[in-house]
Amino acid sequence: MATKITHINVKDLEHHDVDLMTKYPDQNLLLLLYNNQCLGCTGRAIPFAYELQQKHSNVKVIGIHCNFGDIATNKKDITSIFTSQTLPFPIYLDEDHSIYDSFKSEGTPQWIILTKSGELYRSIFGSQGNAQNRLLYALESLN
Repeated sequence: MATKITHINVKDLEHHDVDLMTKYPDQNLLLLLYNNQCLGCTGRAIPFAYELQQKHSNVKVIGIHCNFGDIATNKKDITSIFTSQTLPFPIYLDEDHSIYDSFKSEGTPQWIILTKSGELYRSIFGSQGNAQNRLLYALESLN
């Protein structure tokens, strides 16, 4: 039986509480759990997430920056990694890495695919070719 996710509580870049399952109801979600200091995240995963967003209209791409340690992250920190200083898709904050932990993430980047009904469809770790291929296959088989 698939795991049903009912709440994903994060902060927006203004530090307001947001439940992603309420904000994006009845949508397939591709969550990218990442960290700004992770070169694989910023150099490969985020550009790949943007590419996936362009190719797969049946999936809403959402970035979740996971904080590790005591350093607070703000909107300027998040936008600083983008040359245009604008976000390619919505990005939220996992300030205490509780979302990262709840999905038993292996590291960053971690890709989480949730179905329209909120079921955990796939969880894939990594940003290199093998992980990207597994992610592509998963998205192609998603209704």
